[in-house]
Amino acid sequence: MGVPIAGGRGDCWVWAGASRAGVDIRRAGLSAGKLTGYIEDVTAADGYAYDPKDNVGHGISGGKILESPNGNGFLAVYGYWDELTQEFRVHVGTSADLLHWTWRVELARQASQPTIRAASDGGFVVGWEQEPDNHMKFAYFPTLTDLLSNQPTKTFEPPRQLSTCAEGTPSLYSASSTALDVGFHFFRGCEVDRQARGTTDWTSWTSSAQPHLDVAMEAHGVRGGIGDRDGPFSFRGHDFMLFEGMAEPDHWETFRVFLYDSEIGSSLRLDMRTHAGSLNFTNPTISQVALGGRAAIVVSMFIPMETGADPEIGGVIYYRFISDE
Repeated sequence: MGVPIAGGRGDCWVWAGASRAGVDIRRAGLSAGKLTGYIEDVTAADGYAYDPKDNVGHGISGGKILESPNGNGFLAVYGYWDELTQEFRVHVGTSADLLHWTWRVELARQASQPTIRAASDGGFVVGWEQEPDNHMKFAYFPTLTDLLSNQPTKTFEPPRQLSTCAEGTPSLYSASSTALDVGFHFFRGCEVDRQARGTTDWTSWTSSAQPHLDVAMEAHGVRGGIGDRDGPFSFRGHDFMLFEGMAEPDHWETFRVFLYDSEIGSSLRLDMRTHAGSLNFTNPTISQVALGGRAAIVVSMFIPMETGADPEIGGVIYYRFISDE
């Protein structure tokens, strides 16, 4: 059902499942409404960049951004299409201000849709889609130096279990040098992307479909692919995720982004607003960082050409400082 949430913008959240026991729905709703406002309106951002590129010209689209562990700026992993070799490649960049990026290293070729998470026992885990045979690959880097020199101490490529065609767009619920909890999509019936989750000890792999996540987007009329996601993201004590969903199969102009409340099991289609009026968005990521001593939310997405405004087509990175209200 659809229910307006206090603090939101008047549109309805859709409940697709039961809430967790003990969740204060009103308080969660107020948090969701505040977070929605931070994400939806690029025009109100404290800083933004359309079609951002690193210093050597690689486009940064859907990049996952983290604070650097040495307290000196930020890291991002991002995919880039190489026209010369006709392949996607995964890169790492660094930045002092979230908007201007310096290329540091290439991690993989024939690779795309990367994500990164600080490992709970130190270091970093990076995951991406790997070709050929569209599948996922993960790499563990014990230190920042290892990451920036592309020297992983372990890698893992899980076998496809849910689709004979494709499994990809990894996200990391948790990560360490000994275990991963992974969100991803699988190409269900080799026809449409749907959500899945898997775990590994870097040797074995177990995965399962996550239909409760699909239902949350299908409740908004999504009939096409439900692919990339990011999160969980904790905001004011509540967990949220971002998802992309295609309303009509094979129609990129119908891609939209959804905010999902992991505790309540509700979802909202975000009413994105940009300076030139772009309409469709994919590959959302979100992180909370500190910039200039202030807490901020930084979001990265991709604006496809189908209904993107010319000056905005490509990646977009923007951030909002978090208020105490």
